[in-house]
Amino acid sequence: MGFSASTLANFSLASQAAGGVVSAFGAYSQASGQKASLRAQAAVAEANARIDELGAQATLRDSQLQIADTTRRYGQIKSSQRATMAANGVAVDAGGSAAELQDSTEFLKDADMATLQINAARAAFGQRMQAGNQRTQAAMSRANASAINPGLAMGTSLLGSAGRVAASWYQLKGSQPQTLAPEGDPIRALYTLNNGWE
Repeated sequence: MGFSASTLANFSLASQAAGGVVSAFGAYSQASGQKASLRAQAAVAEANARIDELGAQATLRDSQLQIADTTRRYGQIKSSQRATMAANGVAVDAGGSAAELQDSTEFLKDADMATLQINAARAAFGQRMQAGNQRTQAAMSRANASAINPGLAMGTSLLGSAGRVAASWYQLKGSQPQTLAPEGDPIRALYTLNNGWE
């Protein structure tokens, strides 16, 4: 038992239509997946930005601890210098070399503290720049996600498939004998049946 050409043609049209529907659902699923992926990327970028900001704050706090340690250490050095000078009979509060030694120690302390502050500020700035870049990336991912419309992707796919199915239908009808509409146009056939839409 075989199938007639008309049955096979109708089966072909139905297969095309079913394929179009499956393709439309695939387009919807793909667009939904892309949207979810972009939202996840935005969330990760935001989390990374928070981590970078916390790193910048920790760097600044650590530098404050290092500065306090440096101040303590130089205080000990100055105390040791004063004790040594006093033990050797040098007038500690008088001018001259004793004052110059203490001034030199104070200068070194200030230079070390400035270096610690500058290094911490640079490191924190770099971490905050990275945090800003992460926030920008998150904003771009959210914008791209909001531009994706799974329903529109599905509709576009359906329209494309409908056009191909219609073209096949018109081609099929054009190759078969027509009784209502010699051109193979169903709209024209309805027009003819209704005596010009009266």
